[in-house]
Amino acid sequence: MSAPLAAWPWENLGVFKYLLYGPLVAKVLHQRFHDEHINSSWCLHLLILCALRGWLHVWWGSYGNMHFLTRNRRIIQRGVDFKQVDKEWDWDNFLILQALIASMIFYVFPFLQNLPVWNMKGLIVLLALHVGISEPLYYLVHRKFHSDYLYNHYHSFHHSSPVPQSFTAGNATPLEHLVLASIIAIPILGTSLFGYGSVGLIYGYLLMFDFLRCLGHSNVEIVPHELFDKFPFLRYMLYTPTYHSLHHTDKGTNFCLFMPLFDVLGNTLNEKSWKMHKELSSGENGKVPDFVFLAHGVDVASSLHSAFVFRSFASLPYTMRIFLLPQWPIALMVILVMWAFSKTYLHSFYHLRGRLHQTWAVPRIGFQYFLPFAAKGINHHIEEAILRADRIGVKVISLAALNKNESLNGGGKLFVDKHPNLKVRVVHGNTLTAAVILNEIPQHVNEVFLTGATSKLGRAIALYLCRRKVRVLMLTFSTDRFKSIQREASPEHQNYLVQVTKYQAAQHCKTWIVGKWITPREQSWAPSGTHFHQFVVPPILHFRRDCTYGDLAAMRVPDDVEGLGYCEYTLERGIVHACHAGGMVHSLEGWTHHEVGAIDVERIDVVWNAALKHGLRPVSAKPALKN
Repeated sequence: MSAPLAAWPWENLGVFKYLLYGPLVAKVLHQRFHDEHINSSWCLHLLILCALRGWLHVWWGSYGNMHFLTRNRRIIQRGVDFKQVDKEWDWDNFLILQALIASMIFYVFPFLQNLPVWNMKGLIVLLALHVGISEPLYYLVHRKFHSDYLYNHYHSFHHSSPVPQSFTAGNATPLEHLVLASIIAIPILGTSLFGYGSVGLIYGYLLMFDFLRCLGHSNVEIVPHELFDKFPFLRYMLYTPTYHSLHHTDKGTNFCLFMPLFDVLGNTLNEKSWKMHKELSSGENGKVPDFVFLAHGVDVASSLHSAFVFRSFASLPYTMRIFLLPQWPIALMVILVMWAFSKTYLHSFYHLRGRLHQTWAVPRIGFQYFLPFAAKGINHHIEEAILRADRIGVKVISLAALNKNESLNGGGKLFVDKHPNLKVRVVHGNTLTAAVILNEIPQHVNEVFLTGATSKLGRAIALYLCRRKVRVLMLTFSTDRFKSIQREASPEHQNYLVQVTKYQAAQHCKTWIVGKWITPREQSWAPSGTHFHQFVVPPILHFRRDCTYGDLAAMRVPDDVEGLGYCEYTLERGIVHACHAGGMVHSLEGWTHHEVGAIDVERIDVVWNAALKHGLRPVSAKPALKN
């Protein structure tokens, strides 16, 4: 059995836990619609405070995951993995608890319902009570929670998150939050009992309390060391993210709430606190990645599928959710602003075998790639990203689906030809993409229907399959391009490549490989039981209930990936697109050639075997990733 108050009583309710706010909402609605002349506005204040405090944590979490702003000031360099995201999923339990406690306090002390909006004298009293009682009390209690029994049964849960974030601040056991609620209540109740309480004071204190807690757990050093150099006494009055991160890494020091003065008095100050803070606040803590995946957005709604927008949402495969609809116009405006002003930015990162892998994002989404007048600007962004990667010492940069579009830049060949002295290896990842699709096709299949047949991927797939003596129905209106591909096949295999110009030609073929977007009407020509393999972005609509649909070509990452806590678009956890995985393999193998332009069919098996050697697995394989 777990220790008392070590688990939340509503932990099995899921999202239904928010029904515990129901009585407060009902009270507010009752007053609003019945126009009662009773002062029950404290219910509304509690709901507003819970919302503001929740959004404060979310905002800090978003800032902490804006790696394009924080990469050089991150304290712990590891990424937040799925295990930590799941562990902190219910970080806001403390808001429900404190709302319930506050409700009881308002009934026990009715005078709190009639506080003035503001009382300046109360600020002095509140600060005195906070510094004189709450700070030392928290320090003593916190040290006690690091004793063997209390730490093992309670406080270790808070410390189990390897990378502090704002959500970590709220992630603790009920016992700890009961103690914390008491420490918060002392200045508020004390000031009110002295006759100096006010509504503004309660709002200000609670929001500042949470602001400082989130600051300490942000894992980003934003407090300039020049401030402490100019006013040395301030370093004892206010802690920093570095200061509290040292407590999470070296659990025997830096116990204070917000004021390091009490660690000095208790002889628990970490001697590295000031030096480390000065080093990190200089903004030179960034590292050069070994591998970069150059990604792009897909559509407006999916642009919200980022850790710096909603961390928990980004940790799950993307699906359209109702809560995204009100934010769609905001997302669209941001995208348009980025179209005009933004540059390629750092989106996310993880580590693999000591190597830093980053995802950079071109500030464009799907529809913009199909606007003829936008091509030049997109290529400029991609070129600048490649040159920057080359300048800082990146070894491999891999291009995502639309960033390597053949009509846009010839699969990256444009940039390699323009800059022949590049040290960074540019990779389109199409070789592994082809290998993934080909290995999804069962050995017994003897006929396939291929759209996008004359594209780089379509060509490679057709040539590889004809060697296996699989008949390939290549949908194309260009006889010249078809003949060109057919001539690449050996004479004994050329007859396996067949040009077709209508979808009706595939009405008896149950294996479709889709490289060009097809409408539901075009899908209707497929016989019942057809499986649609695809390498088209965006993916085709799942229109046929009597058919099955494959995801975009992808692979499971190796088990020893560290700090991966986001999903790529609609893919499951621990799975990345094949073009991403292809760059990863290129980096791990240390290959020195570029992979641009046409796919070398001879290398498809080489790349596939290299991927398997390094621990990447087909999506159909049983996942072994723990987090």
